[in-house]
Amino acid sequence: MNPTIPMILAPAGNTKSFLAAIAAGADAIYCGLKIFSARMEADNFSIEELSRLSALAHSKQIKVYIAFNSIIKETELEKVFNILTKLCQFVQFDALIIQDLAMIPLAKKAGFKKQFHLSTLGNCTSPSGLEAAEKAGFSRVVLPREFNIDEIKEMAQKKPDQMTLEIFIHGALCYSISGRCYWSSWFGGKSALRGRCVQPCRRIYEQKDQKKRHFSCMDFSADVLTKVLKEIAGVSTWKIEGRKKSPHYVYYTVKAYRLLRDDPTKKKEAMAYLDYAMGRQFSHYNLLSQRIQNPLDHTSETGSGLFLGRIKNPAEPYFNTQEELFNGDLLRIGYEENEFHDIQKVTRAIPKKGKFYLSKRSKFKIKKGTPVFIIDRRGPELQTLIKGLEAELDRMEKEKAEKIRVEPVTNIPFLSTRTAKQSSSKKRSVELYVSRGNHNANKNHSIKRHEDKGLWIASNAYGNKPQGRTWLWLDPLVFPGEENICRNYVDKAIKKGAKNFVLNAFWQIGLFKDPKNLNLWGGPFCNITNSMTINLMKTHGFSGAIVSPELDKETILRLPETSDLPLGIVTHGNWPLAVSRIISPDLTLGQIFQSPKGEGAWISKSNNIYYVFPNWPLDLSAQKEELERAGYSVFVSLLENIPKTIKMKQRPGLWNWNLKLL
Repeated sequence: MNPTIPMILAPAGNTKSFLAAIAAGADAIYCGLKIFSARMEADNFSIEELSRLSALAHSKQIKVYIAFNSIIKETELEKVFNILTKLCQFVQFDALIIQDLAMIPLAKKAGFKKQFHLSTLGNCTSPSGLEAAEKAGFSRVVLPREFNIDEIKEMAQKKPDQMTLEIFIHGALCYSISGRCYWSSWFGGKSALRGRCVQPCRRIYEQKDQKKRHFSCMDFSADVLTKVLKEIAGVSTWKIEGRKKSPHYVYYTVKAYRLLRDDPTKKKEAMAYLDYAMGRQFSHYNLLSQRIQNPLDHTSETGSGLFLGRIKNPAEPYFNTQEELFNGDLLRIGYEENEFHDIQKVTRAIPKKGKFYLSKRSKFKIKKGTPVFIIDRRGPELQTLIKGLEAELDRMEKEKAEKIRVEPVTNIPFLSTRTAKQSSSKKRSVELYVSRGNHNANKNHSIKRHEDKGLWIASNAYGNKPQGRTWLWLDPLVFPGEENICRNYVDKAIKKGAKNFVLNAFWQIGLFKDPKNLNLWGGPFCNITNSMTINLMKTHGFSGAIVSPELDKETILRLPETSDLPLGIVTHGNWPLAVSRIISPDLTLGQIFQSPKGEGAWISKSNNIYYVFPNWPLDLSAQKEELERAGYSVFVSLLENIPKTIKMKQRPGLWNWNLKLL
């Protein structure tokens, strides 16, 4: 394939979707294992399944990328190494898509010698971060889907010569920016960063008696704008989201974008394919900065699949379908949070506007007005193609990835060589209180003289002046157009004597010319969850690390034993459920909104970024002595300016401390 023409990268969450991607002519396919994937709700694959599927793909000159893009807990390092060793021996694949830095030394030790791609969950959002990513070992970066075309162009113009970029062109949108969502984890330990998201953003929330799916986005589609995207040198790959989607969706989205890329004159045919793919209504989102389409500004239903109609007559429930239905189609009745949520199969063809009667088990259980979606279509054309490929697959020899001998994980670089005595050595304890400008603005706390101050530098348009020993905190998101402003602030602060900085993405290290003479800490938004990542950070110039407060007690207490850097943790304050670039036009900043279960939250805005905060704080204050004994030396309180209308609840605020983080 011509290297200047973007590859089309198709998703696959099961065997039939993988074969559908081959049938449609994808240039590459990405998929995950049954564990350590950012889409754990998909069926995913065993190593044995991937062995044959990847061989089949390679026989047709199609590349295979493995998404191993979960954060890795300390207790999982050996398990990950063993899986990687088997993967490298039994599966032909071309790249690993990862977010956790620990995956690089683990994979290399396991025998992997090909490319590392930085997942969008890794959150590389500014040009200087691309150079830092290349130094860390990445040959490709997957850009955030929140970027507009100008931001994509800037990243492409400033990237290192040997690096390529990957952009999303179609699929579901999360409310949060990738790698910056803690909503599902906060409400029950199922982490989006570990592929376990239960999608709380898709649920109904109420503000001022208005009940809506305020955070549920339409899908994203670049469609005809691919004509502009195709001209951006350095963007090597167009990515379709959808590892939880059906083979039908995969087949028709790939066919659509092949047409849009290769024969733009067939635009109408390509758009018909996209409509036929059975996705949600879609928008261009931020792609055109002069004509932004807010994916939260919609009147359509935003459940997965194509909306067909609403239930009538619960005594004998039916709906009038807006689309023709075929024998074998799969329908989803209602939303997953509904008690009567159900999947039903179409057993005979129904014409457009015809009546489809639900199964008898739905009688009196389904509410009138419940939406119905088609989530999979079993069209004869695709079924024939898949059966042909299944026959090819059956003729291939089956590999059995039986237990194989692997080296102990202790022989892998970047595992600590510290002794227990060194680990438990006493360090000066630092109480660090971080605010957005006015340190006494938070009604619950005033900074005392013996406590260190922290300051979010982007607040007030980078107008805050650091004083004395202030720890300067970089935002969890620095976008291309903002990078020079941020860099100038940092340079001026350093000239005035500032030394303490907290970086909230690993790649922000690229903003600092000489890290050695500074006290640079990885912040809590770096999502640090294992000692190998921490020890790698040391080699890149970091002086310390504030671990992810999302972690469970077991992992948190183990980290200081094997980490070569001093560690900190957020013990109190306002931790966001979500960080986003958008807000629903129906929501008001600083006003409480509530879930059906009475959980309250509010939204604030800082530096063009929206933060969703629960109305109870993270609070590990009672665990401080235990944390200090374990080896932590920096204890962080995050102080937000809580709106006067918000009443904070008295709740434990332990997050996942007493849970097993999934």
